[in-house]
Amino acid sequence: MEIGGIVGMVTDPEESMARTALIRYGAVPDVERFRVDVDEPLSRGARVVVRTRRGTEIGTVLEMFDGEEPTEIDPTLCALRSASAEDEQEWSSLQQACQSEFDEWVGRIDHWKLELELIDLEWTLDRQKQILYVLNDRGPDCTRLAIQAAADGLGTIEVQPVGSDGPVHAPASGGCGSGCGCHTAN
Repeated sequence: MEIGGIVGMVTDPEESMARTALIRYGAVPDVERFRVDVDEPLSRGARVVVRTRRGTEIGTVLEMFDGEEPTEIDPTLCALRSASAEDEQEWSSLQQACQSEFDEWVGRIDHWKLELELIDLEWTLDRQKQILYVLNDRGPDCTRLAIQAAADGLGTIEVQPVGSDGPVHAPASGGCGSGCGCHTAN
């Protein structure tokens, strides 16, 4: 719209409304609220490519919150696009690779004498990081596993402890930043 030589935009109030979704992702599932940058409508069960703290993954929409007042969402959590047939094929291929690598990882953990029980593993969709799910609390063996894997040239590894309630997350503050679960004194 042009008024007196000045070009202005008329904004649709619905366009400025936040789109968020509750999305499940991960081999040992996590559920979080994501900002949605997908233009097309999404409904329950839609498969989407998401950016998480770990990297690019595939998730499943559990619920949409179109137009609701935005709640505080971790800025790293974003639904990037609907999952394409190629994304799904790559995801399936990565899951098969993880099944074939499972016994190798169990052997490495045993060889390195770590008190961890591997229960699952997965690659991020971009194959930049491998996540190892271990039945354990956060602790020094989780950190040692990631360090030993890096020292052996096995790439970027994230060790995700899992408890009876699902993934065990690092505390919101404190610690050394390695994900080991330690707390530094202030």
